[in-house]
Amino acid sequence: MAASETPGTEVVLEGLTRHYGTVHALDGLDLRIEPGEMVALLGPSGCGKTTALRILAGLETTDSGRVWVGGKDITEVPANKRDMGMVFQAYSLFPHMTVLDNVAFGLKMRGVGAHERANRAAEVLDLVGLGTQRARYAHQLSGGQQQRVALARALAIEPQVLLLDEPLSALDAKVRAQLREEIRRVQLEVGRTTVFVTHDQEEALAIADRVGVMSSGKLEQIATPEELYNAPRTQFVAEFVGLTNRIDAISDGATAQILGNTVPLLEGSVGRGPGVALVRPEALVLTPDPAGNATVVSHSFLGSLSRVVCVFDGGRPVTAQSPSAASTGLVPGTRVAVTVAPAPVLVVPA
Repeated sequence: MAASETPGTEVVLEGLTRHYGTVHALDGLDLRIEPGEMVALLGPSGCGKTTALRILAGLETTDSGRVWVGGKDITEVPANKRDMGMVFQAYSLFPHMTVLDNVAFGLKMRGVGAHERANRAAEVLDLVGLGTQRARYAHQLSGGQQQRVALARALAIEPQVLLLDEPLSALDAKVRAQLREEIRRVQLEVGRTTVFVTHDQEEALAIADRVGVMSSGKLEQIATPEELYNAPRTQFVAEFVGLTNRIDAISDGATAQILGNTVPLLEGSVGRGPGVALVRPEALVLTPDPAGNATVVSHSFLGSLSRVVCVFDGGRPVTAQSPSAASTGLVPGTRVAVTVAPAPVLVVPA
């Protein structure tokens, strides 16, 4: 199961469309996933991310477009011939089988001998940290452990591509955070090309090589987590990923005047004239000043960071975020001068 023994496989989705009556679940989706890469498809409910995953898995058909895996067109290939490993939100473990037998089930269906499938099942259980639980039954495991079994079962068949459909959404926050790191560790170790569908932006940004943000059946942007957050190309991406303030701006086509500062523009910004800058909370600078342009209305301590909400004299609220040590004293009622750091911003029509 080492990455060197199982190199990843390229996946290409080409012009996929899928309609349900008047609803365009997918509207010409194009996506290329490199061998061994983990791509997260992120977006709100109904954006098309799960439909794309199910078409890749062969569980749904496409109205038009093609699906390529490893250079082969598998658009018409049945799901059971596609060599995909899939993990769903629901664990779907067989209650009457032990953990080892659950993991070995897919191998049994493929005609693998009893000795070999027991060895392979034991190997992947060790990989996901459940080697000592192999004789237990599903009801004897926690939710997080059951999902690890489901992951091990998908990996045991050594699929070309691993598909994860909201696999952590049924778990509590602490277990979810732990298990997403385990999924990433395992994925890197085995080198499987992986598609991870989620509506949780923190989850997507934490573990994926690239994140594709979807809206209304289209891919708005696909980029590394850092690029997606720091250089969104559309208003939807800027507002869906992370917190964003809307602040009046004047653009000259290359830079914008925002709160008295000159700030570079990101690709996709409006041309010359008035607009609205989409500014991240950490790009706002608050300085106590009795003659400032805003008043602090709340201060939330988040550990190493603090979040401060201010209201401009005109009535518009903004949220700033900074190291807690730098925001000491910014209690409600404090007058502050709000300025913006010279980081590039996206300016959209007012």
